[in-house]
Amino acid sequence: MADVRMAGEDEQLARAVAAATGRGVIARGLGRSYGDPAQNGGGVVLDMTSRARILSVDVPSGRVLVEAGASLDQLMQQLLPMGLMVPVSPGTRQVTVGGAVAADIHGKNHHVAGSFCDHVESLDLLTADGEVRRVSRESDAQLFWATAGGMGLTGVVLRVVLRMSPVDSAHYVVDTERARDLDDLMARLEADDHRYTHSVAWIDCLAGGRALGRSVITRGRSARVEELPRRLQQAPLSFRPNTRLTVPDVFPPRVLNGLTVRAFNELWFRKAPRRVRRDVQGLSQFFHPLDALRDWNRVYGPRGFVQYQFVVPFGEEQALRTIVRRLSDAGTASFLAVLKRFGSGNEGLLSFPAPGWTLALDIPLAGGLGEFLDDLDRSVLDAGGRLYLAKDSRATARTVHAMYPGAEEFREVRDRVDPNRHFRSDLARRLDL
Repeated sequence: MADVRMAGEDEQLARAVAAATGRGVIARGLGRSYGDPAQNGGGVVLDMTSRARILSVDVPSGRVLVEAGASLDQLMQQLLPMGLMVPVSPGTRQVTVGGAVAADIHGKNHHVAGSFCDHVESLDLLTADGEVRRVSRESDAQLFWATAGGMGLTGVVLRVVLRMSPVDSAHYVVDTERARDLDDLMARLEADDHRYTHSVAWIDCLAGGRALGRSVITRGRSARVEELPRRLQQAPLSFRPNTRLTVPDVFPPRVLNGLTVRAFNELWFRKAPRRVRRDVQGLSQFFHPLDALRDWNRVYGPRGFVQYQFVVPFGEEQALRTIVRRLSDAGTASFLAVLKRFGSGNEGLLSFPAPGWTLALDIPLAGGLGEFLDDLDRSVLDAGGRLYLAKDSRATARTVHAMYPGAEEFREVRDRVDPNRHFRSDLARRLDL
C-alpha cells in the first residue's frame, strides 16, 4: 500500500517531497501506464490531477503553458475550438501532460512528428532539494533529456510549455486497406507512409501459414474544411466526445482465449474494406476508439492482461517476422496488436522510440506467459531493440539496462539532482534506475 496524497501548491509539494523518507515519493497522473512507474509500495504517491489548469495560450505560435495534471482530453476539448491540436497523442486521451513527459509518449505520427517531448519547449521541475527549476534544452539539456521519458524519477513536473499543432478541423481524412501478410504490410508501409502524417496497422497475431501477419492498415491526415461533408463544415472544430458504454464486470476468466480471439480476428479482418480512400472520421474514431468504452479492460476478466511493446531497428525485419510467427505458433490471444514505423528518436536517455518497427500487444494472463515473454525479450535484445518502460511490468534490470545505452547516464543525472533517491517507484526499484 502507498500513502496517496493530493498535490497542493508548489510549496506544499516541496514539503511533501522533503518529508518523504524511507520508500520515497513519486508523482502520479491518471494511472494509464500498464506497468509500475507510478506505483510506490510503502512510500508516498502524489496525485497530480488537481493541478490541471491551462495557464496561458498563444494561438498564433501554438504555445501553451499548462499544469502537469491537465489531461490530453482537456487540452483537446478546450483548444481544438481555437484550431490547436495536441501534437502527439497515444491511443487514449486520458493521459496527463506530466505523464506524457515522463513516458515521452508517441502516437501514429511518430515518423513525422516524433514523440511528445520533441514539442516541449520547457518545463518547471520540482527537484529533491525543494527547488523549482525551469528546464529546457538550453538551460540544462542533460536534465531535460533525463526527464523526457525518465518515468518521473528526476522530480515532479509542475508546468509545461508545449507547442500545439494548428489544424483546420477536428476530423481526419483516412485511407484503409488490407494487407495479406506481414511482408505485404511492411512493404506497403515502407512505400507509402511518407504520404500520411498518421499511420498504424492492426495485425492478426493468430493467423498462420501464408496469412501470417495479415493486417488492416489505417492511415490519414488532418482534414481541411472543404474536405468535410457539408453538415460538418458549419462547425469544423467542434469536439464533444462521449463515452457511449460501460463494460460490465461480468467476464469470466479466460473468456479471451485462442478460440474467441481467433473468431474476433477473423471477423475484424473480413469486415475491413479491401481498400477505401478519403473516408472522413472524427478525432475520437481515428485516435481513441477505446475511450468510448469505459472500463474496457474488464473484457479480459479478473485475471487481467499484460501489455507488451517493443521496437526493433530497420534492417531487423527478420526478427519481427520471427516474433510474429512465434506469437502465431503459440496461439497468443492478442486482439489489440498494432504495428507502426518509428522515425528518428530523440536524445531522451530512457525515451522508447527509435527508428524501426514497433509492435504493441495486449495478452491475457495465462500460465507460462512469463517464460514466453522472457524469450521474446531475448529476441528483441539480440536484434538491438528495446521495450517500452511505460508498458512494461515484468522485465529485469539486466535486460532493460542492456536495451537502453543511456541508462547509466540517466543514473548519473539522478545522482546529481537526487543523490538520496527521494524519487522512487516500484519500477525504479525493479529496474535499478
